[in-house]
Amino acid sequence: MSPVPKATLQAWMREAAALYGAGQFERAEPLCRQLASALPTNEPVLNLWGAVLHALERYAEAQPVFAKLIELQPHNANYWMNLGTVRRGLGQYDQALQAYTRAAELGCATPEFHFNVGLTHLDRRDYESARAVLKRAVELAPANALMRSEYIKACYESMAMEEATAALQGWTDFSGLAPEQLAEAGHRILNLGETRLAERVVSQLHATQLDPRATLTLAQIMERTNRIPEAQQLIARLEADPQAQSLGTDLLIMRAQIAQRAGNHELARELFERTLQGTSQFHDRHFALFPLVRSLDALRSYDEAFAAMVEAHESQIAHLELTAPLAVVRGRPTWEIAKWSCDPQDIERWDAADPPSLQDSPIFVVAFPRSGTTLLEQTLDAHPALRSMDEQPIVQAALDDIVAAGVYYPEQLAKLTPEQLRTIRARYFTRAAAKVQLEPGQRLVDKNPLNMLRLPAIQRLFPNAPIILAIRHPCDVVLSCFMQHFRAPHFVMLCSDLQTLADGYRRSFDFWYQQSALLSPNVLEVRYENFVADFERGVREIAEFLHLPWHDGMLAPAEHARAKGFISTPSYSQVVQPVNQKAVGRWRAYERHLAPVIPLLRPYLQRWDYSDR
Repeated sequence: MSPVPKATLQAWMREAAALYGAGQFERAEPLCRQLASALPTNEPVLNLWGAVLHALERYAEAQPVFAKLIELQPHNANYWMNLGTVRRGLGQYDQALQAYTRAAELGCATPEFHFNVGLTHLDRRDYESARAVLKRAVELAPANALMRSEYIKACYESMAMEEATAALQGWTDFSGLAPEQLAEAGHRILNLGETRLAERVVSQLHATQLDPRATLTLAQIMERTNRIPEAQQLIARLEADPQAQSLGTDLLIMRAQIAQRAGNHELARELFERTLQGTSQFHDRHFALFPLVRSLDALRSYDEAFAAMVEAHESQIAHLELTAPLAVVRGRPTWEIAKWSCDPQDIERWDAADPPSLQDSPIFVVAFPRSGTTLLEQTLDAHPALRSMDEQPIVQAALDDIVAAGVYYPEQLAKLTPEQLRTIRARYFTRAAAKVQLEPGQRLVDKNPLNMLRLPAIQRLFPNAPIILAIRHPCDVVLSCFMQHFRAPHFVMLCSDLQTLADGYRRSFDFWYQQSALLSPNVLEVRYENFVADFERGVREIAEFLHLPWHDGMLAPAEHARAKGFISTPSYSQVVQPVNQKAVGRWRAYERHLAPVIPLLRPYLQRWDYSDR
């Protein structure tokens, strides 16, 4: 076969490069193949061919092309980076990281390099490593929306919520994100509680032609913000779209959740079970098992529901071993914060340092989770003189400020000077202002259940603050926590088995009442069962305790929650329902399963007179 004339090769190269630049990869590939056949050691030809094959996602064919380039130029960092990228496309993550390591040794440090390494860690579900590498990519290319979106994903999945929220600040340009990427970013932004930014994304999505994946994500956003009719319309559109079959179990789960929200638990059960049949990895089964539990419970299939709970926790721990291995290594929570007590002599020396009055102090709502705090929060937030900010860790941040001031917590809180107290209080309100804007005369509602473990910090900073302690039957609380799909690693570990969970419940209230005896906080105990049985009476009691003028809106928390849209807690689907007593005494159906931990809970069954219920 006679050689191809040089002029012809040059023309092919120009045409192939132009087609590649125009995104016409299918047309470019045959030309590149012909060029490589004629010029098997020509680096520009091989590099273009490899890039075209990569764009076509033909990674198995691209890998030997980049391997040949490295054979020709073993010290070219970009060739090693490209080899790593095609290996990532083949799912060869360890080999990809080996290639990236060599690229780094040769000086590769571009934003694209860090981005590709970060994506490999994301694919491996090593979110801690992904977060570190993607952070550097964003620092080098702050205007790149895709890099920022993937960095936020890594933060979110590794539970670095403050870092994720910080990465959202000032992000207004979403150009560069494909519709499905924009939808995924919007869902994550919503889950981070940045509702105004999420609404902008949703508006942009509504004006865009969406593919099935983006449509599904938009449906998830609608469900998460309690816009069920809109979610149903989107799911109906997907069910009629043959291309939506590619969504697999993700669409099944969404259909099941919508059926569940509509009260069709038989259909929801069928769809969740089909999802489980299509889930090959054990560590992914908890995504369907936890919601399945709710439908099994509603269908009174209690033994099946409990078995699903146990398997769900085992699956979630397996998932956590991949995504947050350090949390698993640390094991069950040790409740270190509850092991230390205020010193009575130290308390006598506390200088109040002109603390805020009751009216100027936050209103704290505390409890063990799943005790009705979200209902209390929405009831309070419905009053025009109050504003809630959903659950935020700003009391813990204030506690960290106390420790940073060199104070041994909580035994030596008297060492805080008036100036230090004023500074820490100011930081508390600054952090709150980043989450919710108070109008003149409005009071802040800080609802975070396990702030009950931070009572010494609350009392030292805000001694006049009113505190509402939510109480519910301990067995119902423990069962509800065990049924719940929590995300925070420490709480996943706490709820991983009933014994650990009941022990954590007991320790929390032991600490609360021990410290309350020393600190005499201004507390109103609200018993969930009484509150939902005579709601108006309970609300009026709270209004009187808070020195609030009466407002009828407090009697309609469900309507208020629906208008609010996003509720950050797991109770988002329950709090939009009218106040009812459906959850009272649910534990009775699981009494046989709870029997081993009831002795741990007995002191509080007796203290609150639940022993005969």
